[in-house]
Amino acid sequence: MVELLAPAGTFLKLKTAFKFGADAVYFAGKKYGLRAFAGNFEDDEIEKAVKYAHSLNKKVYITVNILAHESDFVGLKDYILYLYNVGVDAVIVADVGIVKLIREVAPNLDIHISTQANVTNSYSAKFFADLGVKRIVLARELSIEEIKSIKKAVPNVELESFIHGAMCICYSGRCLLSNYFTGRDSNRGACVQACRWEYTITEKSRQGEQFPIEEDEKGTYILNSKDLCLLEHLKELENAGICSFKIEGRMKSEYYVACVVNAYKRALLGQKIDVSELEKTSHRRFTTGFYFGENNKECYESSSPVQTYEFVAIVVENEKDGWVKVEQRNRFKMGDILEILSPDDNFNKTFTVTEIKNMIGEDVQDAKKVQEQLLIKTPFSLKEGDILRVKLD
Repeated sequence: MVELLAPAGTFLKLKTAFKFGADAVYFAGKKYGLRAFAGNFEDDEIEKAVKYAHSLNKKVYITVNILAHESDFVGLKDYILYLYNVGVDAVIVADVGIVKLIREVAPNLDIHISTQANVTNSYSAKFFADLGVKRIVLARELSIEEIKSIKKAVPNVELESFIHGAMCICYSGRCLLSNYFTGRDSNRGACVQACRWEYTITEKSRQGEQFPIEEDEKGTYILNSKDLCLLEHLKELENAGICSFKIEGRMKSEYYVACVVNAYKRALLGQKIDVSELEKTSHRRFTTGFYFGENNKECYESSSPVQTYEFVAIVVENEKDGWVKVEQRNRFKMGDILEILSPDDNFNKTFTVTEIKNMIGEDVQDAKKVQEQLLIKTPFSLKEGDILRVKLD
């Protein structure tokens, strides 16, 4: 069975990913990862996460995937040893200098080569195979046919590919825009996502005047990519030699993690899942990227993500006697029709809100206090971690 690998920017997202079917998660510590603003984990939280994952027979991969400068190596040796000693299943690395350090201080620690390393051909793959890496996360710019060729060249190395989520307009994420505009280095974890900004042009003889680069009525986003979605092409990737399907989104919400992991897990189990399920969480229009040739990548998109449903509450205790305790996330009220996001048979079932009470037993007509704990009358046996959502107009 192919591994389903999910993002986990926080411990809550980690638990959500596992509940909804992920086989493994990836995340960073407070340093050395490429998502400095994803929440990330303190050292003691990493140990806790590893123990929790292993208790479920799941795996944890830690990103150490910055493109390192000399100063970044200060303390890195001790961090690598810590990760090895707490039992992480692998580290995700882009910099060959960090690969060398790991081989010196923790030779038995499994290494996954990050997509940031830009492995786009069999010669690069063989180079890393000769270094004894366990897995290569392939560059996102590859076609299915190129993946097949790489797998043939390195049959004993695992190959991982992204199947869903935001894409960078620059080559496998190696972008200098953030650093150039703001001094925040995207290759060391501090990207400001300058590709999502709206741009104009200035003509040399008309200094001070700005002109839009016409694209559509909403504006111009020439550096902004659509989101990757391979829901309908998983078997083709598996047949090409991919053993791990990776979902992007360490900075996305737990609702995003639940919705996307749930959809792909069900698809991998042979259940029929429509792309519309993935449209229920934050996304830009979908594309298959480069997998089926350059003519299909359709990269440019409006800057603002959209979704068809809103996350209104998460279940915090199992249903009892027809009532379920939830934590409010967005406004809902009496008479709303709520849809259930769950890994069990309650998935996509709906019910009308007929009774809401606060924790001192008072009736509530309109749940609009963020993160207030409430009791909702429900006809279904909801479980802790299930999510309730409402369709947007």
